Amino acid sequence: MNQSIESILRSLEGLNTIDLVARKLNVKKNTAIKKLHELRKLGFVETSGGGKQPRLYRISRRKMLKIGNPGLYDVINKNSPIKLSRTYEERIVGRKLSIEEVLIRAIKTEKYRVIMASLALFNKVKDIPMLYKLAKRENVRRKLGALYEVARRVIKTRRIGDKYLRLMLNAKNEKAFIIPNVKSKDFRDIENKWKVYIPFNKQDLWRLKE
Repeated sequence: MNQSIESILRSLEGLNTIDLVARKLNVKKNTAIKKLHELRKLGFVETSGGGKQPRLYRISRRKMLKIGNPGLYDVINKNSPIKLSRTYEERIVGRKLSIEEVLIRAIKTEKYRVIMASLALFNKVKDIPMLYKLAKRENVRRKLGALYEVARRVIKTRRIGDKYLRLMLNAKNEKAFIIPNVKSKDFRDIENKWKVYIPFNKQDLWRLKE
C-alpha cells in the first residue's frame, strides 16, 4: 500500500457521507466519489443506505473480509441493469443463492424496485422445475407467471414451458396484489389472465433494456 492511500484511510476511517469525504479530503464531490470507488475495489469500504436513506460509507484501515456468499440484492445487482441500494449487507453462509431462489425472494419482498430489477433474472433461469417448486412453496405461482409474461414483453427471457405455465395459472388461494394496493395502467391482458395486479407501467421498464 502506498503512503497516499494510508494517509487517506487515516483521514476517513469510520462512517462517512460523500459530502463529508469531500470535505475531509478537500476535493470536489466527483473526485471524492472516484476515490471511494478506488478504496472499495481495494476492500477498504463498505456501503449502506441509499434510496430514501442517506448513503453511508464505512471506511477501515484494514481490508474488510467478507464471509459467506452474496445475498439477494448483490445477486440482483450482478445480473440486472437496474441496481439496488442496500440498507445493510446480507451474506449467505454455507451455500449460494440460486437465480431461481432470488426471483422468488424478490417477489416476496413486495418492494417495487426489487421486483422490477429482478425481472432481468428471467433470462438467467436454469432450473424451471425448481423455480416452480419454490413458487408453489411460497404461494406465489400466479405472481411468478404474470411477471414472467411482463418480462417477455420487454426483454429476452428463458422460456418456461406450457406445462409449468398451466400449473401456475391454476394455482388457488393466492393474493392478487404483487405490491399491496398498487395497480398499473398497462398490461391489463396479463392481469386478467393471471388474476394478479401488475404494479408496473410499460414506461417504468425501459431500463431493463440497457
